[in-house]
Amino acid sequence: MANTTQEVAGDAARHASEIEGMETATGMPQLDFSTFGNQVFWLVVTLVVIYFVLTKVALPRIEAVLSERRGTITSDLAAAEDLKQKAVEAEDAYNKALADARAEANKIVAEARAEIQADVDAAAAKADAEIAAKAAESEAAIAEIRAGAVDSVKTVAKDAAKEILATMGYKADAKSVTAAVNARMKG
Repeated sequence: MANTTQEVAGDAARHASEIEGMETATGMPQLDFSTFGNQVFWLVVTLVVIYFVLTKVALPRIEAVLSERRGTITSDLAAAEDLKQKAVEAEDAYNKALADARAEANKIVAEARAEIQADVDAAAAKADAEIAAKAAESEAAIAEIRAGAVDSVKTVAKDAAKEILATMGYKADAKSVTAAVNARMKG
């Protein structure tokens, strides 16, 4: 058993020295000059595969997506321009309709003013005619009242003169009293 233990210990030491020797001799496999040819070959193969995958699969898909986006953007811009043009046309139509409505409103206002003015003129003419008729009637009435007042004053003056003369003890005839009152009224 002692032999077996020694053998196992010796094998372990040998194996450890081999591993230790390997690490110091080889280092990093990428920097091992003995494998450079193999590494360059696989690098070239990998780059060629990546190139073909990119040019045949990925880039055409990316180009298709970019083309689709360009087309969508272009069609959206064209649609926006059409909508902008329609909005401008709608605004022009709105402004024209607004101007027409204002013109129509001004026309209606002018017609209403003309009708009202005609009614006012007719009413004023009717009122003037009525006022003139009433004024003529009033003047006639005033003339009658004046004439009546002058006669009344003459009558009162005659009666008062007769009474005054009678109170003083004189007797006057009606003709002489009337002549005196008429002379005095003339001025």
